[in-house]
Amino acid sequence: MRRTMFLNTVFVAGLLTAGSGFAQTQGGAAGQGGAAGQPQTTPTQSMPQTQGPDSTMGQGTANAAPSKVDDKKFVKNAALGGLTEVELGKLATQKASDQKVKDFGQKMVDDHTKANDELKQAATKSNIPVPESLDSKHQSRIDKLSKLSGAEFDKAYVKDQLKDHQKDVQEFKDEAQNGTDPNIKAFASTAVPVLEHHLEMVKDLNKGEKQMSKR
Repeated sequence: MRRTMFLNTVFVAGLLTAGSGFAQTQGGAAGQGGAAGQPQTTPTQSMPQTQGPDSTMGQGTANAAPSKVDDKKFVKNAALGGLTEVELGKLATQKASDQKVKDFGQKMVDDHTKANDELKQAATKSNIPVPESLDSKHQSRIDKLSKLSGAEFDKAYVKDQLKDHQKDVQEFKDEAQNGTDPNIKAFASTAVPVLEHHLEMVKDLNKGEKQMSKR
């Protein structure tokens, strides 16, 4: 009887010990498995930012140096344009019906005669040739307007002057900013305000012509 109870006690104790060991083994394995199973996190590495429009690289493209102006070509065009303005101004004083157009024409004669002389002086200092007579392209403008008179002349002359002075202002500004010859650049810089004033005057004349045509 005692032997039987002793054996039962030993058997139960053995089961408890085995169960406890199994539980520890499973717990340890689970703990190790959990640590091994979890993905290792690594610090996020910041990617280098692409340089945008405000970066140095972007500025290199945006701020490209402007192209230089051909000074000799500018002198030629300015001289031919100036001679044309003088001849057209003379026509305006003779053929225009509006006194404002006549007065504008006289101002073109005075201002562009002076500008032509100043251009010759600047070009001479830089040994740049200056045309002394009109080419066929500019002469055709004079021939076309010379066939008109009165209100027809006024309208055509103002339209011609508006288009021409818009172009002149831009070309003279380009030379003043991007030219290479200091004498020609100085001439262009001095002439720009005068041409801008001419442009404002002809804009006013153009408005007046439009109002007259609506009546």
